[in-house]
Amino acid sequence: MVCPVPEDQRPLNEYLALKESWFYGWAGLPAIAYYRTLGIWGIVLALLAAPVAAASFAPRRHGLAFAAVDLLAAALGIVLVWGRLWLGWNYIRQRLAAPVVPYEETGWYDGQAWEKPLVDRTREALLIASEVMPRLQRIQRTLIGAIALAGVCTLALML
Repeated sequence: MVCPVPEDQRPLNEYLALKESWFYGWAGLPAIAYYRTLGIWGIVLALLAAPVAAASFAPRRHGLAFAAVDLLAAALGIVLVWGRLWLGWNYIRQRLAAPVVPYEETGWYDGQAWEKPLVDRTREALLIASEVMPRLQRIQRTLIGAIALAGVCTLALML
């Protein structure tokens, strides 16, 4: 059976495009490159937040409060960036897992649905298990770490 879904709307092609993109491709980087990217983002966000933190707490007088606010801002920035990364990968997981693919032939007004053959569903279930879920789990671990850091910084500020 010929697939009527346009090439760019097929879940497998959407997965390949996401995997190859600059931003979403981070989730599939080798561990060292992934954590280097995370560290660079953390440093950049901390540097951007430092003037605001310094305006709130003088670094020489309130060093711990300054550091806590700066780290809190960086952690929240990581949550926002990696949250967007998670949303993109979760969308692809849902598209690959769906037994029916909604698509548009020429515009928003002519939506159609195509039921995937069993062979496509099986192949895409394997792809989810071997490629997509490990990326989602890595992103989730990063988000949990950033949220935990934000919580620790918040507690430090409260004390």
